[in-house]
Amino acid sequence: MPGRDILIGIDAGTSVIKAVAFDLSGGQIAAASVPNRYHSGADGSATQPLRQTWDDCAAALRGLGAKVEGLAARTAALSVTAQGDGTWLVGKGGPVGDAWLWLDARAAPTVARLAAGPANRARFEATGTGLNTCQQGSQMAHMDAHAPALLDGAEVALHCKDWLYLNLTGVRATDPSEASFTFGNFRSRQYDDAVIDALGLSHRRALLPPIIDGTQVTHPLTDDAARQTGLLAGTPVALGYVDMVMTALGAGVYGGAAGDVACSTVGSTGVHLRAVRAGDVHLNDEGTGYVICLPIPGIVTQVQTNMAATLNLDWVLGIAAGIMSDMGQSVTHRDLVAHIEGWLAQSAPGQIVYQPYISDAGERGPFVNADARAGFVGLSAGHRYPDLIRAVAEGLGMAMRDCYAAMGPLPSELRLTGGAARSRGLRAILSASLNAPVRVSDRDEAGAAGAAMMAAVAIGAYPDMESCIAEWVTPLLGRPEEPDPALVAAYDALFPAFTASRRALVPAWDALAAARSLKGQSL
Repeated sequence: MPGRDILIGIDAGTSVIKAVAFDLSGGQIAAASVPNRYHSGADGSATQPLRQTWDDCAAALRGLGAKVEGLAARTAALSVTAQGDGTWLVGKGGPVGDAWLWLDARAAPTVARLAAGPANRARFEATGTGLNTCQQGSQMAHMDAHAPALLDGAEVALHCKDWLYLNLTGVRATDPSEASFTFGNFRSRQYDDAVIDALGLSHRRALLPPIIDGTQVTHPLTDDAARQTGLLAGTPVALGYVDMVMTALGAGVYGGAAGDVACSTVGSTGVHLRAVRAGDVHLNDEGTGYVICLPIPGIVTQVQTNMAATLNLDWVLGIAAGIMSDMGQSVTHRDLVAHIEGWLAQSAPGQIVYQPYISDAGERGPFVNADARAGFVGLSAGHRYPDLIRAVAEGLGMAMRDCYAAMGPLPSELRLTGGAARSRGLRAILSASLNAPVRVSDRDEAGAAGAAMMAAVAIGAYPDMESCIAEWVTPLLGRPEEPDPALVAAYDALFPAFTASRRALVPAWDALAAARSLKGQSL
């Protein structure tokens, strides 16, 4: 299409909705964003109005149009990804209540019931995904038991990106990634009746939308959506996969040799993914993690997620900030972050085990225990604050290794994104924890880029995703940073202590949870 030289990727996260313009070779041109809002309740609810989410998405696209001259006429296609899981119900007249987000915890009793059922292992082996309160299947099963009117009033159950796609195109659909890890089989990328039955939702089967692959199918932007977004009616729209794998795709999770490359986002939480062939998936005995399809035939990602990653560093830095404040010396978080490299240099590696389960929600990967809590093992009188900083940082590396070990052999290369990627010292710890070189991507908006890459393939700008990766992803990867052999040896020795202590601490976590319950505390 002459003059159509822009692809737009929409990434609707939990806290912000972004619209990003790229040229056809993957160069980022401009980005616009709108804050996203949701509501939390004392009952564990986390909800978001559907119409508000669409209005904010349209506003982000209009904001992008204000930054890029001639955006509408220049846009060859757009694609949308968004926060995963959750339940976005739509009926004949529009939304049925507010969406239940992935943060919503109300389905916990239903998850416990279903996880203990005789069909759960078969469900796990089909989906590759452990049950969790965040998932649409668990939430719908809970609604069916406790709030059936919600499902009775719905015609279709969507995810966030599916809802935005409906507003953009008028088409009710979902993608292979969320469909298969929730209700289907990652090998066939289709719904699986046995999985739906294991969730007790066979009588709700009609609520599940058709599955389409956004690298192969597009639908035109509607007249109404064009008016609201400032784009041209008829512009092709592709439905992306869930944001987790779109971000990984844009950051380099697939390197052509499936299974050798991994991608971790080490931010507030930790997300660890590796690309493997569907036939090579390793399903752990604990039944945890996800298997999520990539928009590449026969290739899926295995996923494990830590509830808290750099939140642990925030905690230990906050201890120092609080003490200094009490002494009349106010410091900012940024001031303390700038000292991390120096503190790491003052400490010896592999001396203390730190369990990085600082979240009030416990842990979910590679094991699930809501009562898991953080702690140090191996402290002595000679240890000082720099040693604690190093132990916390090493705890992140040990937790990452724990997650990758649950997925099979450790990867031969790690692509790193998130806050930890900015610190040379933290990169060195993570690299040595896996005994793998680390590479950092210069891509700013990996999630939106992953979505736009799907649109690029869909309109024929590239013959396949591998060709797109070669131009959009690989050139932006930094040089490999090889692991330090001395650190590798230290962390090989530390890891058995890490896993042994986390298993041994389970009775202590149980006892502490009981004590908190008696005192009415929620710490």
